[in-house]
Amino acid sequence: MIVDKDGRFITQRQVAKMGQIGVTISSDVVRFDYQSEQIELSLTEAQGQADDRLVSVWQDQLKGNCIEHAVNDWLSLILERHVRLIYMPQETIRQVDLDYAQVGDRVGFADGFPFLIISEASVDFLSDKVGYRLDVQRFRPNIVISGCDAFAEDQWKQIQIGEVKFDLVKPCSRCVIPTIDLETSQKQPEVMQAMLAYRKQGNKVMMGQNALHRGEGTIALGQEVQIIKTV
Repeated sequence: MIVDKDGRFITQRQVAKMGQIGVTISSDVVRFDYQSEQIELSLTEAQGQADDRLVSVWQDQLKGNCIEHAVNDWLSLILERHVRLIYMPQETIRQVDLDYAQVGDRVGFADGFPFLIISEASVDFLSDKVGYRLDVQRFRPNIVISGCDAFAEDQWKQIQIGEVKFDLVKPCSRCVIPTIDLETSQKQPEVMQAMLAYRKQGNKVMMGQNALHRGEGTIALGQEVQIIKTV
């Protein structure tokens, strides 16, 4: 997670250019890239050092390891503000909202849930309404599912992929981030207009489903999705 000088989390909501920074994790390094530039950290460096200062994500105050590395200056230069990279150690426990989760369900530095699931067909539907292709990455999913109808995920309560079951516990309320072009960082208001026209629920816009995993295991690209429970 990137934080400001006060330890508060920074997202594309404040700094749209963050969407142009790529991250690749391999067996031994974490690589950041921006345009023609890149910088690498070893996996050990990327875990940082214990730090007594708290960092904040929304209302949560958490302990995170501060990563002392040239990546901080590199990111600060690109984003045109002072930022630090923070790692969440295993001993930091961030409880998922108990209105939707069980005691012990954890989430990292994400907004509120460990997984976001969306279907390709849902993004294709919105692309048709906007008039150009929308990259699924605009919606920040962890898991993208193909082969179903648009917004079929709204009706799923539990699915299984490979060895792991997922409870789909809450529709994802969307902010401005899906309107940001990932290549130019420009906002495209027609994307929000389309979501308002087709995905408004109450006073919010919903697209994709927040999910929690049950048990441990491995999932992989191309595996079959089993629908276990529906609404």
